[in-house]
Amino acid sequence: MPPVLSTSAERLRVASRPVPKPPASLFPLTPKQPDPERRAGEAAPLASGPGGSLAVSPAADCPPPQAEAPRAPQSTDAPNRKVPATLVGIARLAASSPPAETRRKSAAGPEYFRLPVRSVLNHCDSERVPFEWTINPYRGCEFACRYCYARYTHEYMELDGADFERKIFVKQNAGPLLARDLLHKYRFPVRLSPSQFPEHIAIGTATDPYQPAELEFGVTRACLEELAKLEGLSLSITTKSQQIVRDLELLKRISERSSLFINLTVTTLRTRLARLLEPRAPRPDLRLAAVAQLREAGLAVGVFASPLLPGITDGDTDLDSLAAAAKDAGAQWFAAGVLFLMPSSRKQFLPFLREKFPRLEKQYDAWYARNGYAPEAYRRAIAERIARLRAKYGFNARPWDEMPRTAPCAQLSLGWETSVEAEPRPRKQFRALG
Repeated sequence: MPPVLSTSAERLRVASRPVPKPPASLFPLTPKQPDPERRAGEAAPLASGPGGSLAVSPAADCPPPQAEAPRAPQSTDAPNRKVPATLVGIARLAASSPPAETRRKSAAGPEYFRLPVRSVLNHCDSERVPFEWTINPYRGCEFACRYCYARYTHEYMELDGADFERKIFVKQNAGPLLARDLLHKYRFPVRLSPSQFPEHIAIGTATDPYQPAELEFGVTRACLEELAKLEGLSLSITTKSQQIVRDLELLKRISERSSLFINLTVTTLRTRLARLLEPRAPRPDLRLAAVAQLREAGLAVGVFASPLLPGITDGDTDLDSLAAAAKDAGAQWFAAGVLFLMPSSRKQFLPFLREKFPRLEKQYDAWYARNGYAPEAYRRAIAERIARLRAKYGFNARPWDEMPRTAPCAQLSLGWETSVEAEPRPRKQFRALG
């Protein structure tokens, strides 16, 4: 095990914050009709028509508190500076985190820091997401996706959201901590009544578990090794990286004893556009090749086309081609959710949009300047379009549709599946997709 994982965790309490629900305000839709003469390399025009949100983007440890104004960052200097007395909780831990040794010598690469934590398995009691627990092996993500909503998590450490891809925090002692957490926190079915089902653990909700840091520090693998020792778990992994196939044999062992499904995120098939939107993420074709390899190994795998960017990745031809490619790779489900912009993400994404897609500036300002969501009519249209693509290509039901909850899940506007109805999800036994 790499030395960064073997250091004992400090006994410091991580400060918790209240998580208010986001406002439900929406802005009027200004429809634009698709241009049939649009060249293949151009961004798609904004779609229009009735629709509901299908926000299937991986959520944070718990859904982000949109209504809460982020605290101004103290500094963007290296976190191992002298710790100000005013910092508390995770901000204080981050400020005192020592650098982690790395073989990567490029000056353009991120900085790594060893973050002492008290727990790796984090409880999520929000009704907006279909899981009870999350595992995020790192804080921050090197893929530097322009739209990433999880940038707000760095603001809790008094760092700017722009540092999300530049300062990566490696959680120390992850394997032993997870083993302890599973023993004392997780409610296994055998501990419950026969009518109860296992609580779900989502891996990679606020960071990619297979970003390049994983090749050096192995935090994700350390967690998977602990999960492989147990049975009766309900697990999912979401990633943009083909590096997940490195752990193929380990994932097969887990799936033999627990319910496991894997989501590969592919937002577009256009390589140049993907490089623009997701500068350091693997190419789309490599991700789809990983889908094929995982399916050949008998694992349950699907494709997330999230977030779907209005006017950029939402063209009918683009979505149809992506769904077809996912099916050809063997994906069992296909889902897409419309872009959601937290204030910290908006600060990074809108200047990028003005530079690269100036024709969309007014539309995005109207939709996102004061609200994190696209208009309901647009989201409803996208939901209907994705439903048609599922039917056209014969995708199976998505596992989280049948995932049981210990309490009813009100489908609000930041859930993995956010329909306009707020009906509780029926309680069904989770079944693996063959």
